[in-house]
Amino acid sequence: MQMMRVLWEIGPATAKQVHEHAIKERPDLAYASVLRLLQVMHGKGQLARDESQKAHVYEALAEQDSVQTNLIKDLVQKAFAGSAKALVLAALRSHVSKEERAEIQKLLSEDEDAS
Repeated sequence: MQMMRVLWEIGPATAKQVHEHAIKERPDLAYASVLRLLQVMHGKGQLARDESQKAHVYEALAEQDSVQTNLIKDLVQKAFAGSAKALVLAALRSHVSKEERAEIQKLLSEDEDAS
C-alpha cells in the first residue's frame, strides 16, 4: 500500500523517485526492496510500466478512491461483522483528533441540512 500511496501522491515515477519519496516515512527502506515491490505489483497487474526509457516509469492502474473503498468493505466484513457503524465508532474512540472530530461533525450537520 505504501508504494500505491506514493504513486497516487506523486504520479507516474521511476523506482528511484518512489524510493526517495518512500524513505521519508521509512528511512530503512532499501532501493532494491522498492524496485522489487514495483516489479511484483506490475506483474500482478496493479501498475503500468513505461519501458520506453532506460529508467522504467511506474503508474498505479487503480484509482485511490476505488482501492480505499474496497479495503474498507473488506475491513467492515472481516473485522466488524459487516457493521460500518462499529468501524466508525472504533475509529472515533481511538484515532480521531479534536479537529478531525469537529470536521466530521460539520460534515454530518451539512448532510442533515441537505436532506
